[in-house]
Amino acid sequence: MIRTGAQYLEGLKDGREVYIDGERVKDVASHPALAPIVAAKARMYDLHHEAEAAPKLTYSDADGIHSVFQQPPRTQEDWHRKWAALDLLLQDLGGVATRMGDETIGEMWSLQDGRDILAGIDPRFADNIDRHIRDVIVKDPFHVSANTDPKGDRSRPIEQRDPDMMIRVTKETDKGVIIRGAKFETAAPYADQAYLKPTVGAWTDEKESIHAVGCIVRMGAPGVKHICRAGFAHVGDPRDNPIASRFDEVEALVVFDDVLVPWEDVFFYRHTRAAQQVRATLHRYSAFPYVLRLLYVADAMIGVAMWNARQTGLEKLQAVQEKLADLVCYREGIRAHLAASIALAEPSPAGLLMPNQSILYAGRVMACSQLPVMMHAARELIGGQICVTPDAAQFDGEAGQWLRKFYTLNDQWDADDRRKLLAYARDLLNSGYAGHRLAFVQFAQAPHFNHLAAVYKSFDFSGPLDFVKRAASLSDKVDGASVKPVGKAAA
Repeated sequence: MIRTGAQYLEGLKDGREVYIDGERVKDVASHPALAPIVAAKARMYDLHHEAEAAPKLTYSDADGIHSVFQQPPRTQEDWHRKWAALDLLLQDLGGVATRMGDETIGEMWSLQDGRDILAGIDPRFADNIDRHIRDVIVKDPFHVSANTDPKGDRSRPIEQRDPDMMIRVTKETDKGVIIRGAKFETAAPYADQAYLKPTVGAWTDEKESIHAVGCIVRMGAPGVKHICRAGFAHVGDPRDNPIASRFDEVEALVVFDDVLVPWEDVFFYRHTRAAQQVRATLHRYSAFPYVLRLLYVADAMIGVAMWNARQTGLEKLQAVQEKLADLVCYREGIRAHLAASIALAEPSPAGLLMPNQSILYAGRVMACSQLPVMMHAARELIGGQICVTPDAAQFDGEAGQWLRKFYTLNDQWDADDRRKLLAYARDLLNSGYAGHRLAFVQFAQAPHFNHLAAVYKSFDFSGPLDFVKRAASLSDKVDGASVKPVGKAAA
């Protein structure tokens, strides 16, 4: 039941409207800005069919064989298998790709957790949730998340802005709803479908809103237009951009120009309470693979810094070891939060097993907020050559004899290996692509204040309150029982 890479590529030939560098893309899979990351996703599909990898990437049920990445988690072992599967994939690809589908399907599981709440608001759409989750398992589409609206001038109330600044329903028909607006999305130009939902609430006491809509939109549907940012993959020599040339996940402003969404693809509509429920629980599963990606980013920083220390003979210096230890503590901090969130996982209303919410969200804050600090620590370990090393063409040219002389370190480390390491380090830490990725991490699931809000709402304050109440001999009139974690109280 799992698609092959060829089937995925064939599915992209649906006449989708994609624009990049001021021109319409004729073939998404072959355009130089998109081809490398499309090939990475195709490789993800093909890997499931290889004899050695298949047992680690698949599971079976009455309907056939399916991807571990799409499997709703019900046990701790399910989470450990997902972790091992991502490790296998990224090791095979030789780098980190964030939007591959496994990190967005969790948003659908969150939707299923709130199914009864949504059914109580409007029972028409509840069955759509169950069917779509099953469709993802059986049909194995590349499923992404449609989240951030342009929003416009946020100092004004919604009704005073251009109404298209936030996705809205303009018309109801017998076939479905017609939507207008736009979303910024990663990987949408080469995905099959997106889960579209409102951004964090702009509602106060409104019970209904045309902007309160959650649905599945096909990325090749009529009226869907993908206007991509400039890519990194096809700019310059790949030898100088060893990461960007392979793993640039091109974002796009996806315009929905009177797009028909069939009723069977609608999960909620009009009711602001439904939209707020969805936003409150959106990342309870998807935060795990998102934070897990940063574990591999940490490994890349440790690896490039340690190789540099060994190349230059500075590995035994205490100051260098201390800096490397800082990177290791960051890396192990991420791993500890992920492991603990599985070990203390919590049952969900839909019968799934969600990572411990407080621990997972705290890990996300740590991983995201400390990434800029750790990137700079890695830069310090590598030194100034990261920003002054000439491009690869210079090593091949007339001046190459001098570059080979001054970039050769010893019999073990020649100029070619030295240049390759510095080029990788630059693309990881210091290039335009590196800056883009850093900004992406800070906002991909929400800005920092929302990360902190998730921690606040999921942490159980009753333990610390009770401890201090007893330790300070506070009277029984003081009651902290009302402070409960969202993960337990509203899960």
